[in-house]
Amino acid sequence: MVKVGSTLAILGLCAAVAACQNPQQVIGNKEDMMAAAGFKFVPANTPARQASFKNLPPHKFSREIKNGQVFYVYPDPTVCVCLYVGNQAAYSRYQANVFQKNLADEQQMTANINSMNDWDWGPWGGYPYPGWYY
Repeated sequence: MVKVGSTLAILGLCAAVAACQNPQQVIGNKEDMMAAAGFKFVPANTPARQASFKNLPPHKFSREIKNGQVFYVYPDPTVCVCLYVGNQAAYSRYQANVFQKNLADEQQMTANINSMNDWDWGPWGGYPYPGWYY
């Protein structure tokens, strides 16, 4: 039984490591969603842009108003050293896309959990019935 527990622990650890993403991947996915929502990519490629860029909180949306219009800016000093700029409509589309992705991820997780209901526990001692040993 110790062998089975160790094997399951190792498999669980391998699955957890495979599911992890590094920060650049997470930021890159977020930026892909922003571009799909209509945000524009603006590189920080001049000294004036770079100085202004450093005043913004990294990886956080900021709401800016210019000429009476609302804009959202997202600075990325990690992946592209750039600024993503979008209007209210782009920000709303981005939020809707994030919601849809989270909903889809949750539905996939639920489907994975429910798929275990059809699994044959017989060889494992008939869980949840007597015969299951930890």
